This record gives sequence, structure tokens and C-alpha cells, in this order.
Amino acid sequence: MRQSSGFFNLIRDRLFQTHNKNIMSKLRIAVQKSGRLNEDSMRILKDIGISIDNGKDQLKASARNFPVEVFYLRNGDIPQYLRDGVVDAAIIGENVLIEKGQDLKFVERLGFSKCKVSIAVPKDSTDSSLKDLDGKRIATSYPETVKKFLKEKGIDAKLHIINGSVEIAPSIGLADGICDIVSSGSTLFKNGLKEIEVLLKSEAVLAVSPILNEEKQAILDKIQFRIKSVLKGRESKYILLNAPNDKVEDIINVLPGMKSPTVLPLAKEGWSSVHSVISKNEFWDVIDALKENGAEGILVCPIEKMVL
Repeated sequence: MRQSSGFFNLIRDRLFQTHNKNIMSKLRIAVQKSGRLNEDSMRILKDIGISIDNGKDQLKASARNFPVEVFYLRNGDIPQYLRDGVVDAAIIGENVLIEKGQDLKFVERLGFSKCKVSIAVPKDSTDSSLKDLDGKRIATSYPETVKKFLKEKGIDAKLHIINGSVEIAPSIGLADGICDIVSSGSTLFKNGLKEIEVLLKSEAVLAVSPILNEEKQAILDKIQFRIKSVLKGRESKYILLNAPNDKVEDIINVLPGMKSPTVLPLAKEGWSSVHSVISKNEFWDVIDALKENGAEGILVCPIEKMVL
């Protein structure tokens, strides 16, 4: 009986050790609990092939096919979780990192959830520049960012720290202006405010904990590689076109592709098909130049991922 009990305890301990090892080998990624940044974060995780089983109001979920756990946290709490090593990485707004995690670093800009941190005043106010707020009151949820900016600009203003609806502060007499994030500007418009100064521009970034072992770093490197491939695909378009052979050289000179465009002969004698990749930011300028140089039947396709 003692031998059987000892054997059972040995198996139990081995299973426990294996379970702990599996837990420790997972990369813990924090994302915003709700909102647009949450949606964009989950979309990019899906695009890089990580399937998350998360239900409504769930605070933690594991991936089915990758050593990752996702933690759904309040945006403002994430820097401290990174600092303490409770999470290994986070998809977070750069503005929050600047406000609460200046000692933390990020390894990738993610190109979504773009916004500004701006100072605004009532539309009917005579204040039209930052200097006009010298000696006045500013309500904000970003006190550290505002303090640093005002100090650099030599402006002395009193700050009211508000967590929540900052835009209402001028209308209730609490402040002469506000400093908050601005995306489309519709919130400012609805609250009768006008933007007079932009402190910084922000987007989602992939931030990392300073407490990261080699095993976790290897997983993070794989995730970052996949993210780069997805972002490169989002920034690019695949283009196919037909051209007379005597125009192919001119068309190749127009295309700012990768290493070199692909040129294939068509069934129609004297014609070729040219395939390449172009940046979506240069799209219309390139299309106009291609047409001017004899390109016909231009077909443009989105790229899901581009692995370089």
C-alpha cells in the first residue's frame, strides 16, 4: 500500500511540475478590456494566426494553437503590470505609455488606434493659442504628459485631474480648457470645443516587460515577426498589368516594388504581364504613371500578409 501511495505521489508531482512548466512557458499579453483598441488588438492577434477562446466579461483567455495567454485589463493599469512582470507584453496606446510608463519600451508600432493628445477650449472662447492659457485652468486625465509639455513651453497653468469625461469641465466652470485624446474630433465638436494645440500623436504599440526570460523572448520574437508580416501586407497592394514589350522597361522603372517585378509573356504576341507590389500610400500616383507609360488591364489586389 505504501509503495502504491508513493508511486501515486510521484506521478502527481510530475504532473504538477509539467502543468507549472506549461504555464510558465506561455507568453502573457495584456490588451485593453474593451473599446476600439480591444477590437483592433484582437483582430491583429487573429490575423497572425492566434486563436483566442474568450467569452463575455472574461478577464483571461488562452490561445488554442499558440503558447499565449491574453489578459483583459484597464488601459491605465497595464504599465504597472508590465513593470512588475505580471504580464510579459501588451498592446497599448503609446499615449498611455508616455503618461504612465516612460521607463518601459515598445518594440513595434502597430499602425492602428491612431489619435492625438490635444488641448482644446470652448469654441466661443477668446483663447486661441497655448499662451492664452498661461495662468488658467486645464482639466486632464494626462497630468504627467501635460506638466512636462507646459514646462517645456514655459506655460504656468493649474491642472485639474479628472478620470472620465474631461470634455464637460469647461461647461461646468471647472476649467478654462482641457487636454485629452482626440481621434476624429467629433467628441470635441459635440461638446462645443475647439483644438488649439497638439501635444503628441499616438498609435497602438507592442510594449514589453523589463522582466522577460529567454523562453518568453523567443515566443515574443515569433509574434513580432508575424505582426511585421501582417503590417507590411496592410501597407501594400499586389498589382498585375499588361503591357507591350517595348514599354516593359519604362513600366518597370515606374514600379517601386520589392527586389524586381515579375515579367511573364502573354499568349498575345508582343505583350507581357507584369506583377509587382506597391505601397498603398503611393497607389494613385503609381497608377497614373503606369497608364502614361502604356500599361493596360491593371488589376490591384489586397495582400493579407507579406513575409520578407
